[in-house]
Amino acid sequence: MNKKECFFLGKIVKKYSFKGELLIKLDTDEPELYENMESVFVEVRNNLVPFFIESSQLHKSELLRIKFEDVDTEEDADALIKSELYLPLEFLPKLDDGKFYFHEIIGFKVEDNNFGHVGIIKSINDSTAQSLFEIDRDGIEILIPMNDEFISKVDKKNKIIFVDTPEGLIQLYIE
Repeated sequence: MNKKECFFLGKIVKKYSFKGELLIKLDTDEPELYENMESVFVEVRNNLVPFFIESSQLHKSELLRIKFEDVDTEEDADALIKSELYLPLEFLPKLDDGKFYFHEIIGFKVEDNNFGHVGIIKSINDSTAQSLFEIDRDGIEILIPMNDEFISKVDKKNKIIFVDTPEGLIQLYIE
């Protein structure tokens, strides 16, 4: 299993007890979906290692308190702090038609209601305050904010995202 086949679930942020329990900061709006997992991949020295879960429960709503099998001491737990957790992509909950995961839309075409064909999504930039579609239009990079007001329709079947951007936004990149 490698990272391309997985999604980032969260990060181990600290120990919870002297018996090897850990607290995980989950990267999700629905932490309750991950409360009863059997196993998870933990990144250890750039490798994804499967860890089986003895017990887990939500802790203060956004943290998951977890007890891995064979992690029984503070030292065992210390070795895992700041490690990232991953799950295979097939464990992602299915989303409604209008919603999408970032990895799903790479390669989708972007059509603007006024401009027409914009280009192909090559990546998502989520390092800014607002996530951006990074679109390739024949070698020119066009950035469009991933804003609900701009996204008019997501056609997963035909791999097209329809947007309605402010007049002149796309032309800024082309002219």
